[in-house]
Amino acid sequence: MHIYLDLQKICKAIYPYALYNISMHVLLVEDDPILADGIRRSLRQLSYSVDWVSNGTDADLRIAELNYDAIILDLGLPGMDGLEVLRKLRKRGSPAPVMILTARDSVLDKVTGLDLGADDYLVKPFDLAELEARLRALIRRGTGGTGSILEFANLRYDMDGRRVTIDGHAIELSARELAVFELLSMRAGRVVSKDQLIDHLCERGESVYLNAVEVYVHRLRKKLGGGLVTIRTIRGLGYLLEKPRVI
Repeated sequence: MHIYLDLQKICKAIYPYALYNISMHVLLVEDDPILADGIRRSLRQLSYSVDWVSNGTDADLRIAELNYDAIILDLGLPGMDGLEVLRKLRKRGSPAPVMILTARDSVLDKVTGLDLGADDYLVKPFDLAELEARLRALIRRGTGGTGSILEFANLRYDMDGRRVTIDGHAIELSARELAVFELLSMRAGRVVSKDQLIDHLCERGESVYLNAVEVYVHRLRKKLGGGLVTIRTIRGLGYLLEKPRVI
C-alpha cells in the first residue's frame, strides 16, 4: 500500500505561478505589507519560493518548523523584536543565512546584529537589485559555494541562468526536476532528506504526493545519465549527489 502525504497540512499559502517557478526557499520577515509585497514579487520573478510573516512571534514559529535557505529579517517587528528572533534562531543552532533589513542605521545596531549571528545588513531605503545580489551571495556562502557556477567533472550548473549542461550540451529539466537538482548540487557530498526536498519544492498550501520526490529523482538520474555525477539513495535518510572521484 502506498502512503501519501498531503502537503496542505504542511504548506498554507500559495500563488498560482509558484508551481512553475520553484527555487530556493526564503523566509521574509517584514511588518510593512507594501514593502513585503514588493520584495516578494521581485524574488518570485527570480524563481525564489518566498514565505512571508509580519511579526517576530510568527517568524520564530516558522523558523522552528521549517528549514530555510535564507532569511530576510526586519528588526522593528511587533510581537518579538528582530534581534530576539535572531538570537533564538542561533541558539537553536540554525545555520540559515540571515540578512537584516531595517531602517536602523546606527553602527551599534549593525554591530549588535552581526554579533548575534546575522550574515549581512541592508539599510532601508534600498535598491531591489542590491537585495537580490546580496541574497544570492548569502545563499552561495551558506551552501559552501563561492560563485554562480557549480561544476562536477563534465556537468555544469549555471545558478543564475538556471541551466544544466553536460559536455556543453543543455539538459532539459522541468521546474521541479531543476529544483531538486539545485538543492542536491548545492549540498553535494551531503545527504539531503526528503523533508528538505519537500520544503524546497513547495510553497505553503500546495498538495503533493510524498512519493513525487522519488519520481523527480528517478527522472533526474535518467536525464543526467551522460554526466559523471551519481545521485545515491541513502536508505532511511534521503539522497546524496556524489562528486566525481579525482583519479
